[in-house]
Amino acid sequence: MRKLLIICAGSVFLFTALAAGQAVSPAAGADTRASAPGTTELAVPENPQKSENLITVPVGTKVPVVLGHAISTKNARENDNVYGETNFPIVINGKVAIPPGTYVQGVITRSKRPGRVKGKGELLVHFNSLIFPNGYTLMLPGALENVPGENMKMKGPEGTVEGPGGKGKDAGTVAKTTGVGAGIGGLATRTPGGVGIGAGAGAVAGLGAVLLTRGPDLTLAKGTTLEMVLERAITIDQSRAERK
Repeated sequence: MRKLLIICAGSVFLFTALAAGQAVSPAAGADTRASAPGTTELAVPENPQKSENLITVPVGTKVPVVLGHAISTKNARENDNVYGETNFPIVINGKVAIPPGTYVQGVITRSKRPGRVKGKGELLVHFNSLIFPNGYTLMLPGALENVPGENMKMKGPEGTVEGPGGKGKDAGTVAKTTGVGAGIGGLATRTPGGVGIGAGAGAVAGLGAVLLTRGPDLTLAKGTTLEMVLERAITIDQSRAERK
């Protein structure tokens, strides 16, 4: 009887030990490697950009752009597209960042015709993209920095172009009609008084013509070289820009 109790107790102990061993043993095929506490595994991109391929063009860089079509306040409207292309390379740290022949696209954000009595034509253009010869495209904020011509000037911080005024033309119109009126009055009456009356009538006619006529429209001809300035820095992936 005593031997039987010893055998039963041994069996129970062996069964308990086997059960405990199965509980702590890892499942078949399970990964027994433990991650270090406080670490995170990061996925590595298949084709990471190499830093040597990236060129940053700083804010304030000026880029010459040849206008691909004429623009005039006579018919230009807001949201009309503007097209041009660069005609000189932009070099950063000895590397060509923007080559000649890169297309530049923009939009007219304001177009104002000159008034009949006062006011000048105004045009506001913002550039929004660069398109490299191979099709690589970058979005950008660019504004007009300068335009050629003595009769146009830049106005305000946004880069508004202001056209020529019409004061000289208006004065010439009044003077011309005054002279014609004086000649007609003198011939009709053959008296100094007739000359004065004719001159006055001519001046009135000239002033009326001025009031009915607008000032000269602001016109940028096709082929005009504008100066675009970057309003923020842009980063160019040279490996993509040069891809054939």
